[in-house]
Amino acid sequence: MDHAIYGRVLQGEAAQLDSALQRFQNQPVDWEWMPVQSSEPDRRTTIGAAVNVTGPGTYFRRAQRTLYFEPTTKEGWWFDRTDLPESLPIRVTAANVWTTQRNIVLCSGSPHNYMRMVEHIVALKRGLSIDNLMIRMNSGDPPLFERGSLDLVEAFDRAGLQMLDQPASYVTVRQPVSIAGPRGSFLIVRPCTAARATLDLDVAVDFQTAIRQQRLRIRLTPETARYGAPARTNCTYLQMLLARSAGTLFADTRNMGYTNKNILIAGRHGYVNQPRMEHNGKALEAVWHRTILDLLAAIALIDGGRFVGEVWSYKSGHSLDVNLVRHLDWHDLLTPFHPTESNRTTP
Repeated sequence: MDHAIYGRVLQGEAAQLDSALQRFQNQPVDWEWMPVQSSEPDRRTTIGAAVNVTGPGTYFRRAQRTLYFEPTTKEGWWFDRTDLPESLPIRVTAANVWTTQRNIVLCSGSPHNYMRMVEHIVALKRGLSIDNLMIRMNSGDPPLFERGSLDLVEAFDRAGLQMLDQPASYVTVRQPVSIAGPRGSFLIVRPCTAARATLDLDVAVDFQTAIRQQRLRIRLTPETARYGAPARTNCTYLQMLLARSAGTLFADTRNMGYTNKNILIAGRHGYVNQPRMEHNGKALEAVWHRTILDLLAAIALIDGGRFVGEVWSYKSGHSLDVNLVRHLDWHDLLTPFHPTESNRTTP
């Protein structure tokens, strides 16, 4: 195997990557969507007006939870727990990740100042190129919507995009790097070599359920991000039953939030409910969710600007994703990227 493909191994062994990369490359691509033009703005952005969206709580579905989005010139994305007036807002960054055991939980200062299951929210930071945002909420339990993150996308569309005075900033990796995880999983990140600031994602999943093998190769644009936003998280029928029964005993389990509408339930030989996002006769909801709402959530934790380059993901999950982002910081592997050809600015 050509080790130049996966470059510097930050976690795991090269031998692990050799066999896993071979399986990844042998898996057919179900959909390749690589737009030549991008409508990504070349200025830093925030939203044009305050907007809010309400839905049933992720952990307590009988409680309605509201996210309040506000424009800000404060750099980055922030969660402000309004029920904790003595706590400062939590910045969306890898340094504030508390746990990735079941989902990404951010925490800053007091252990009470946390926000659970942020991935489906913060993924839109990079997906829609919204650089600055203040999110206020009176709980650490965000809503769980029936349409993935489409409700949030529609809220941002209502708010509009506001261009700030600063040019957009970009970062990429200095060299190809990789990280290997359990069960043959890996992530490979390669520098952006194009004149334009682009992020290309090649993502494959392989489940022992009806989901089976799915692979997506896309260039991230606001259009591809919007298409993937409705993709729901997935679980097996047994996982749903456990979450709705024994899971009620554990505070960190999404016990009451699961319904037949807000998640995709996959049995061993068929789906319990109807999957979405079919392409050429094959449902690709699981890989779209993995790409747009899970992988981009980890990329949103990267500081310094919008991340550009190439990311290959095989059978990965939140823990491996976030570990990669941490390694990029630990090993000083991020460097500014300066496009030689400007992106088209959104009016």
